[in-house]
Amino acid sequence: MTVETIASQRCFEGEQLRLKHRADSLDCDMHFSLYLPPAARGGEVPLLYWLSGLTCTDENFVQKAGAQRYAAEHGVAIVAPDTSPRGDDVPDDPEGAWDFGYGAGFYVNATEAPWDRHYRMYDYITEELPILLAEHFAVDTGRASIFGHSMGGHGALVIALRNPARYQSVSAFAPIVAPSQCPWGEKALGRYLGEDRESWKNYDACALIEAGALQLPLLVDQGEADNFLEEQLKTPLLEAACQATGYEATIRRQSGYDHSYFFISSFIGSHIAFHARALEQSLAED
Repeated sequence: MTVETIASQRCFEGEQLRLKHRADSLDCDMHFSLYLPPAARGGEVPLLYWLSGLTCTDENFVQKAGAQRYAAEHGVAIVAPDTSPRGDDVPDDPEGAWDFGYGAGFYVNATEAPWDRHYRMYDYITEELPILLAEHFAVDTGRASIFGHSMGGHGALVIALRNPARYQSVSAFAPIVAPSQCPWGEKALGRYLGEDRESWKNYDACALIEAGALQLPLLVDQGEADNFLEEQLKTPLLEAACQATGYEATIRRQSGYDHSYFFISSFIGSHIAFHARALEQSLAED
């Protein structure tokens, strides 16, 4: 695999990179951003995967969240992939809607035409991207955690719950916790996966927990002034699923905070510290 460096900036004594490569799983060119802390100059560092939300690219998080300061302090790398495949040959929502197609891959492996050729973000995040990162950068993909926002929070929860041996911890800001029970999710899963709602459960965090997902350290922050909370995000369903199954999770309601990056930047330090503790513990247990 070859990787092209699009941009590189010094940041908190580390390096913020924007990169491009050909993604076989998505059958298109993809961009991703990668922050390497100063500790990476001395050897491999643990890795955090950040998954962004609807309409975002790989750049929103690295420009708005203020994460690099905390990543440098804790000696962890952060990779932020794009949120969907893109390109002239990649289909987009025929009506140009912002909640499906470009910028709205929902981190699934689509099974329905014409989406199934390119929209395989689940495989990209779990299989292809880790191999590429391990080959080209000083990151230890065997010591990894995952987090995200909104649609990306959904993706982080689902990917971690389905692959508990690969991630030491998972967290999310304002995640879509039950996409099979909200308009955004019903639209995306219905088009990408088809009408069989049983198949949707593989990409539904609440359904995975109710089905007996293995325990991982889990942290969720949800702003109480979030306009999407009641209709789309449905945090109470996650609280109920965890309570019913005994799944231990820290779910924090944050008064006055909305769905924006002002919310994310306010709590990003505590999320990175949460993951750093889990990664350090996993190293101590090896």
